[in-house]
Amino acid sequence: MLNFDLSEEQQILRDSVREFAENEIRPVAEKLDEAEEFSLDLVKKMAELGLFGMFVAEEYGGSDVGYLSYCIAIEEIARVDGSAAATIAAGNSLGIGPIYYFGSEEQKREWLPRLCRGETLASFGLTEPNAGSDAGGSQTTAELKGDKWIINGSKIFITNSASEISEIIVVQAKTGERRDGRSELSCILVPNKTPGVTAKAMHGKMMWRSSNTGELYFDNVRVPERNLLGKRGEGFKQMLSTLDRGRLAIAAMGLGGAQGAHELALAYAK
Repeated sequence: MLNFDLSEEQQILRDSVREFAENEIRPVAEKLDEAEEFSLDLVKKMAELGLFGMFVAEEYGGSDVGYLSYCIAIEEIARVDGSAAATIAAGNSLGIGPIYYFGSEEQKREWLPRLCRGETLASFGLTEPNAGSDAGGSQTTAELKGDKWIINGSKIFITNSASEISEIIVVQAKTGERRDGRSELSCILVPNKTPGVTAKAMHGKMMWRSSNTGELYFDNVRVPERNLLGKRGEGFKQMLSTLDRGRLAIAAMGLGGAQGAHELALAYAK
């Protein structure tokens, strides 16, 4: 028989994150939403609570408490504010995840410690104006010339990509053609401060208004060949795997949001 009870450590985590959400997020959530303001102060506080790198091994700066604990934390944050939960979910599943699961040892040690400390944020460069979330429809290109990738194209609706602490983008791009005529897709790590990268924060959203969402433009962006994530041509698989793991976090957000809505409605009805 399956045991659905939480461990003592998980109960303590749930209580501590709920207390944090009530005391630190709820008092400012409405104001931040109205102003469409991304709060670096909240990011710092969530990082101090250990909400980044929860499934990452300790040798790379993570806490390695596992996906269940990670989802518990997101559920409790989303119960109070979807924007803060989106920051954590995207920062972990979509930003840290691809580097942790597919990156080289050098890439992991270069980027993960700062990301797991919440000092910087990584983003997941998939969605494009004409491709939506279709992982196979990317039109952004990356051409290998010598030992450099030359990247051109754009991305849109990319969470955590255009803030003051956004540091690295996992960009899916067309790197050639396969034998079957379809695009060869690869993922490449592109630092935000690379010349030719433009990141613009998006406003006027209907929800998650105080999370950071950006438009990204790549104009002859040059990065080293070693910035390729995993093997060439495996970008499509990497992106699908990343999305699969990310769905766990989004499900936790949905559950937390429903819980919060139920509690508010119940209190109002009484």
